[in-house]
Amino acid sequence: MLTVLGNPRRTCDGLTRRELLQIGGAGMLGMSLPQLLAAESAASPLVAKAKSMIFVFLYGGPSQLETFDMKPDAPTTIRGPFKPIASRTPGLRICEHLPMLAERSDKYCVVRTVNHPQNDHNGTHFIQTGRPLPPANRGADNVNAADNDWPAFGSVISYLNAQGARGTPPAFPSYVYLPRLLGHFAGYDINGQYAGWLGKAYNPMATRIQKRDAADNPYYRDCTDEELDFRLSGLDLLPGITLDRLDQRRNLLSQLADERRRFGENAAARNYTDLQQRVISLLSSQKIAEAFDIRREKPQLREQYGRNLFGQSLLMGRRMIEAGARFVTVAWDLAVRGDVCGSWDMHSCLERVMKGHLLPGLDHGLSALLDDLRDRGLLDETLVFVAGEMGRTPKFQNRGAQDGRDHWTYCFPCLFAGAGARGGSTYGESDKDAAYPVSHPVSPADLAATIYERLGISPDLRIPDAQGRPVPLVEDGHALRGIFG
Repeated sequence: MLTVLGNPRRTCDGLTRRELLQIGGAGMLGMSLPQLLAAESAASPLVAKAKSMIFVFLYGGPSQLETFDMKPDAPTTIRGPFKPIASRTPGLRICEHLPMLAERSDKYCVVRTVNHPQNDHNGTHFIQTGRPLPPANRGADNVNAADNDWPAFGSVISYLNAQGARGTPPAFPSYVYLPRLLGHFAGYDINGQYAGWLGKAYNPMATRIQKRDAADNPYYRDCTDEELDFRLSGLDLLPGITLDRLDQRRNLLSQLADERRRFGENAAARNYTDLQQRVISLLSSQKIAEAFDIRREKPQLREQYGRNLFGQSLLMGRRMIEAGARFVTVAWDLAVRGDVCGSWDMHSCLERVMKGHLLPGLDHGLSALLDDLRDRGLLDETLVFVAGEMGRTPKFQNRGAQDGRDHWTYCFPCLFAGAGARGGSTYGESDKDAAYPVSHPVSPADLAATIYERLGISPDLRIPDAQGRPVPLVEDGHALRGIFG
C-alpha cells in the first residue's frame, strides 16, 4: 500500500502523471529532475500523427472578412470590398481572390474562432508559443524578444530531440525559420520565435535573404536566383580544416559533453557545448548544404510556387521537411518598417494591396505547397498550420485610397492541413460581423495542445524552466481532436 498525499493507493493500481510528478518532486523515489521528466514523458506516450510541421506565418494580421470568414450579407461597413466564391467545403465562403484555395478546400480545415486578449502585434508570442507574453524590456518598439520569453514550438521540439539524442547532434536542424528571422527585414527582432529561457542552442536555424535596398519588398515581385540564395553563409571550410579534423573535434566534444553530464554543469555550459556540436554538424554535412540550395529544384516546380519570396520560401520549407527538419516556419513578414500598405497589417490600402499582391500570393504559394506535399506523399505525415497573430476589425474604414482595418484579436481564422486534418471542414462559428466566436472558441493554448499532440508530444509534458523547475508545455489548453480524422 502506498499513500500519495494522504490518499492510500495500491502500487499495482498505477499512478497518474500528476501523482508521478508529485512523488518524484518530493524526492520519495530518489528521482533527479531529468529522470523525473523522462519518467513522466514515458508514463503515457502519444503516437505521432505528424513527423513534422510547417507553420505558414502571415505576420501582421490577415483580415478574416477578406479571406476565410466572409460575411456577404453584412452592411458595406462590415463586409468590405470583395465577394465570396463557392468552395469545395459546404458553408465556407472564400474570397474571390483565393480561387485556387477554394478549389482545394477539401485539403484543409478552417478554424474560424481563434482569439486572445493581446490586441497588438505582440500576439506573435501567443501564436508561436501558446503562452502570453511575459513582462520584459522590449526596447523602444516594445516588440523585441527577451530572454525570459516562453520557447517557441520549434525550440521545444529541438530541445526534446536533443534530450532524446543524448548528446548526439541531429543529422539536420530540428527547427528552421525562412526566409529570415521575423522582423529582421524591417529592423525588428520580434518575440515568440526563439528558445527564450531554454537557451540559445535551441533557437531556429534561419536563412538570411537580403533586400535590394531599404524600401524594397521582395514579397511583391519576382526575384532572381541570385536574390533567392537560401544557402547558409559561413559554411566554407578554412584552409587546412579537413572533414577528418572536423570528425576528430566532434568526437572530442562528445567525450567532453559526457564528462560534463557525469559531474554536472550549468545551463550556460550545456548551451555552449550544444552550439559547438551544431556548428560542426553544419560544417561537415553535405546533406545540409544541398538541402538549402533551392537551385536543385526543377524550374517548372519553382514556377508553380511563384518566383516571389513567399512562394520560394514555401518551396524551401518543403525541402527542409524532406531533409529532416521537424518544425519549419515560413513567414510572410513586414519587409519595410512602418509600411502598412506593404504587409498583412492592413490599416490602409486594403483593397488595392490585397487584390494586387497579398491574396494572389497566398493563393498561388499555399496551393502549390499543398499539391507538392501531396504529390510527394508527405501531406499525410506533415502538419501544415496557417495563421497570423491576429485578425482585423469588423468595421471597414473606407477612406478612399486609405481604406483598411485595424487590429482585432477577438476572433480570427487559421487553417490546418495534413497529418489527418479533416479536409473540407470548418470548426467554430463567428457572429454576424466576424467579431466574436458564437461557438467553439479556440485559444492559443488550444492550438499549442493540438500541435504538440499531433507531433506525438503530450501537452502535459513538463520541461525545466530557467530556474530548473518543471513546467508544463501547455496550460489550460485542449487539443482540437475533432478536426482530425
